[in-house]
Amino acid sequence: MIIKMLVTMTPVILAGIMNMLFVRTYFCKKHNAPIDAGKLFFDGKRLFGENKTWTGFFGMIAAGAVSQTFWGIICLTMLPDLNYFYEYHKNTILFNLAAGALVGSAYVLFELPNSFIKRRLDIPCGKTDKGIKGIIFFLVDQIDSLIGVGLVFAAICPMPVWQYFLYILLGAAIHIAVNLILYKIKIRRNF
Repeated sequence: MIIKMLVTMTPVILAGIMNMLFVRTYFCKKHNAPIDAGKLFFDGKRLFGENKTWTGFFGMIAAGAVSQTFWGIICLTMLPDLNYFYEYHKNTILFNLAAGALVGSAYVLFELPNSFIKRRLDIPCGKTDKGIKGIIFFLVDQIDSLIGVGLVFAAICPMPVWQYFLYILLGAAIHIAVNLILYKIKIRRNF
């Protein structure tokens, strides 16, 4: 079951890495516009901050669609029975594009509340904090997007509640491991 869950989650992992590389390109740096357009909330602080941009937002949706479609082809040829999505839906390009775009959308949308709260608490963009607050936000940073991704997974392939939470735990462990690797090879600026 864990292997099947990992196979099902692989496109999200690939999309996250692709989007992280995409937002570092010259094109993105030149066209980066923050989602909050620099607007301040009534407390005088930014809504989301500089790191939540439209290029990153739409980049993750596109990366989700591309990676899910690419992974669908791999599953069709090499892993035909190891993806939960294809137990409930036909492995077609149209399904994969739509599922990947939905997963990518959920990923970025579910990061926004965390960013909003961190701005209220004066935690800088892309950072956590020290002490117990730092530990809490480190953990929230690992699972915020996974909560949304898990909901899309549950909509695509119905599952018991415990499996939804297992996706979040498994995803968080993978998220930490991937971030550590990306930090070590200097693709990610902070861990």
